[in-house]
Amino acid sequence: MLTQTTSRVLEPSDLDAALAVLDRDPVANAFVAARVQIAGLDPWRLGGEMWGWYEDGILTSMCYAGANLVPICATPRAVRAFADRARRAGRRCSSIVGPAEPTAALWQLLEPQWGPAREVRAHQPLLVTERMPDTVTPDPYVRRVRKHELDTIMPACVAMFTEEVGVSPLAGDGGLLYQARVAELVGSGRSFARFDADGKVMFKAEIGAATDRACQIQGVWVAPEHRGKGVAAPGMAAVLRYALADVAPVVSLYVNDFNTPARRTYATVGFREVGAFMSVLF
Repeated sequence: MLTQTTSRVLEPSDLDAALAVLDRDPVANAFVAARVQIAGLDPWRLGGEMWGWYEDGILTSMCYAGANLVPICATPRAVRAFADRARRAGRRCSSIVGPAEPTAALWQLLEPQWGPAREVRAHQPLLVTERMPDTVTPDPYVRRVRKHELDTIMPACVAMFTEEVGVSPLAGDGGLLYQARVAELVGSGRSFARFDADGKVMFKAEIGAATDRACQIQGVWVAPEHRGKGVAAPGMAAVLRYALADVAPVVSLYVNDFNTPARRTYATVGFREVGAFMSVLF
């Protein structure tokens, strides 16, 4: 018997069904879930459309289509439907990112029209932990960045982004959107740093996406002159302590598989691999 299937743009009235899909994998879906919990499904507030895939009238898969294209609990048939919709709309995103398997399938279908990508990171380990490490003492000098320190933290954020993504976040709009995002994280108490005696940033990280089920650490960076000196692991332990105490019971992040020092640091602090993400950067 054939299953009745359909794809459509979700509306605010679909919120409960969308949250139920997101809740099936609170770690992998933390980025989108955090946005939806704050903004609902109104495209203007959400910063993009949410596409839904229905089987026999039940919402089973979704795809966020904003600055990023993000498949969510996407089955192979849903991926094909989302690729068709993305091709018709044309590329508006700066990246495709999400769980590795559906993201790879989506890119395979879109690459003939959207390619070539600037970079494809096919395997980015997804890591989680629910507890503090036994063997690493949190750095007591890592603290929340204060609002008046935005100008001090901003160059470190730009350096991290440029190093990580390969392009400056100041390109295009002069960095207005990026600066607003950094200011939002500082204002919400989710930006952390250690400063040296001269007030320069030695270590920084943010809790980017946050729901009551899981949160995601991002933007981890050590100033080049302090690398290899044992700054990262105690710094990460300090941010982890804040995250577990104040934000969510599960803390996650994803890392480039080729970034050996970072992977070693995260393992030292107690993160374990539970899956993989993939990123296609334009």
